[in-house]
Amino acid sequence: MFQGASALTLDAKGRMSVPSRYREALQAQAEGRVTLTKSPDGCLLLFPRPEWEVFRAKVAALPMEAAWWQRIFLGNAMDVELDTAGRVLVSPELRSAALLEKNVTLLGMGNRFELWDADTYAAKEAAAMAQGMPESLKNFTF
Repeated sequence: MFQGASALTLDAKGRMSVPSRYREALQAQAEGRVTLTKSPDGCLLLFPRPEWEVFRAKVAALPMEAAWWQRIFLGNAMDVELDTAGRVLVSPELRSAALLEKNVTLLGMGNRFELWDADTYAAKEAAAMAQGMPESLKNFTF
């Protein structure tokens, strides 16, 4: 289970250094192999390869009415490996799609990560907090 937020920086080549607390798990779970793809929320999704295989099978099994979502998720997927320095290369196409330039936020979301432009994430989080909890969480206890 991946959780927590990390403020990171993309280097000039578009590489992101994976925080050390996740590297060991990614090596053990996925031999350092991950898949990046677009998210409809405006960020990128980063899956350890075994989790990607599960997600990919679900997306591939969607009915024809979801063909565009298959294109978005599967057609934009890029398989990458952590390099010897623990970095992941984010392709120019995916960086452009998520408006990633330099400062990014990596969020652990259980079985996967989300990779956000830091300013975009901060603005969306602030907007969500300002709206208050949705009805579905009104009876949720902490």
